[in-house]
Amino acid sequence: MNILVTGGAGFIGSALVRHLIENTDHDVLNFDKLTYAGNLESLQSIVTNTRYEFVQADIVDQAEVLAVLNRFQPHAIMHLAAESHVDRSIDGPSEFIQTNIVGTYSLLEATRSYWSKLPEAERAAFRFHHISTDEVYGDLHGVDDLFTETTPYAPSSPYSASKAASDHLVRAWHRTYGLPVVITNCSNNYGPFHFPEKLIPLVILNALAGKPLPVYGNGLQVRDWLFVEDHARALFKVVTEGAVGETYNIGGHNEQKNIDVVRGICALLEELAPERPAGVAHFADLITYVTDRPGHDMRYAIDASKIERELGWTPEETFESGLRKTVQWYLDNLDWCRRVQDGSYQGERLGFSDLKDLIA
Repeated sequence: MNILVTGGAGFIGSALVRHLIENTDHDVLNFDKLTYAGNLESLQSIVTNTRYEFVQADIVDQAEVLAVLNRFQPHAIMHLAAESHVDRSIDGPSEFIQTNIVGTYSLLEATRSYWSKLPEAERAAFRFHHISTDEVYGDLHGVDDLFTETTPYAPSSPYSASKAASDHLVRAWHRTYGLPVVITNCSNNYGPFHFPEKLIPLVILNALAGKPLPVYGNGLQVRDWLFVEDHARALFKVVTEGAVGETYNIGGHNEQKNIDVVRGICALLEELAPERPAGVAHFADLITYVTDRPGHDMRYAIDASKIERELGWTPEETFESGLRKTVQWYLDNLDWCRRVQDGSYQGERLGFSDLKDLIA
């Protein structure tokens, strides 16, 4: 197949692109605007592969999208391009509305125009795979409750509200126009090449620098953690085997309190880090509780039984094995991290705040 991936230079997108090139025979076009979170250095291992192509463009530009579709002739579109940082959405929701809602609309309309002109058999085989988040479901209150594919939407942040809106648009284009879509909603991803403003890489890099390890509120917020390479395998399963019009929740079966994630990283660094920063006896001494995020959901947890039952996917990594691999990757790739932190990967400084840019 020819597979077009939007947002393929982002964290999850780049993991998906690497998986497609390294483990399948499909051709891949990476369509990415290259905002602050897009990093082509995450794709160095496959950039010279003849089955890979990169186009820098914005999904909001419907004419550009359609031109690329008509040239590349994809059999499937995997839509990951999105603004995804909750704190940034609270400080400035406009970009989230523009990219996540308007961008998804523009992509859907360009896709509909392209798809409608395909021969009948190709129209039937075509797939539009929309990749979303479990945050659209809002907060879980019971300790045993799980998000299922039929859980009502109740987003809490501008980010999750914009993703919920994009999910609804995709379903509407399927119901109204017959566009063959599949949707996935995933839990918190982690792993190599994660942008250093996110919780796990932020804690790793702050600890190595002897900086505070910020934990929102009391740190008892619970998240289900999914190793990004497991997620990439699941996405490929869904786009190739998922039923049209269906939604599949993808989770790691790894519920962890935020404070336990931070403590787990500290314990691994005690074992794996070559040396401690000056004046730091134990990495856990750097844990610092900070004012909680407005509207912070306390618990997310995914019921991933449908994708396991219908498509045979289960995660290969436990949280313990995945976290160890992640910490070791960052220790082995500090140059990549420094280029992101100082902005040199984009040729400019970003200057994000260590304490503020924390996602849970």
